[in-house]
Amino acid sequence: MSQSVAITRAISSSIVACELTHLERTPIDVEKARAQHRAYEEALIEAGYLLLRLDTSPQMPDSVFVEDIAVVFDELAIVTRPGAESRRQEAPAVAEALAAYRPLQTIQAPATVDGGDVLVAGRTVVVGRSSRTNEGGVRQIRQGLEPLGYTVADTIVRGCLHLKSAVTALADDVVLANPDWIDRSVFGRFKIIEVDSAEPNAANALRLDDRVIVAQAYPRTAERIEQAGFKVCAIDASELAKAEGALTCCSLIVASR
Repeated sequence: MSQSVAITRAISSSIVACELTHLERTPIDVEKARAQHRAYEEALIEAGYLLLRLDTSPQMPDSVFVEDIAVVFDELAIVTRPGAESRRQEAPAVAEALAAYRPLQTIQAPATVDGGDVLVAGRTVVVGRSSRTNEGGVRQIRQGLEPLGYTVADTIVRGCLHLKSAVTALADDVVLANPDWIDRSVFGRFKIIEVDSAEPNAANALRLDDRVIVAQAYPRTAERIEQAGFKVCAIDASELAKAEGALTCCSLIVASR
């Protein structure tokens, strides 16, 4: 595969009925959300990725958040078993798409994993135990990856839905984090760039080959990322945020190899 691929999924007409854990339900403008999602996809194309968009249906309100359905590594892809039962029907189409690029492993019941709880930085993987990812899920990820030379750590998610709401990787040795929502000891080997205190939800940023995509709503944190030497691209994701979604949630990056 000579070009990196970004897998996305269309926004369902029923996104207004999405799963919510930490937010009160507020009206979502579906057409505005779709326009924001198109801008997100265009940013991926501009960054040099081949876009593969999967279809959806009204029976899958959360399906735009394709990251939760798989975690992609150089050697394989792990197809998850989401913690919300309503989301498990999303897996077959994602697995079929990924099978063209990677061998697949699948999380088996009763374990649950949401991809948003799995942070990958080089050969280090941190898995968040949350309302969506249980200890069995952590154990299966460890069993699948440690024989391949990955180091797998786990931590409890607090204050937010997924681990990557609290911390994301900007490089193999740099993370962006809300310090109030992470256990620093788990991230001891990383340089930590803290989000601005006025922007507690700003820690979810999407690392690409030569830039970082950030949410337009968090300019102070974006400035901190730029000051650390990263190229930043800001996009509006305000409607998706109402569905407890963020930037990493909306794509699966399959790196060229």
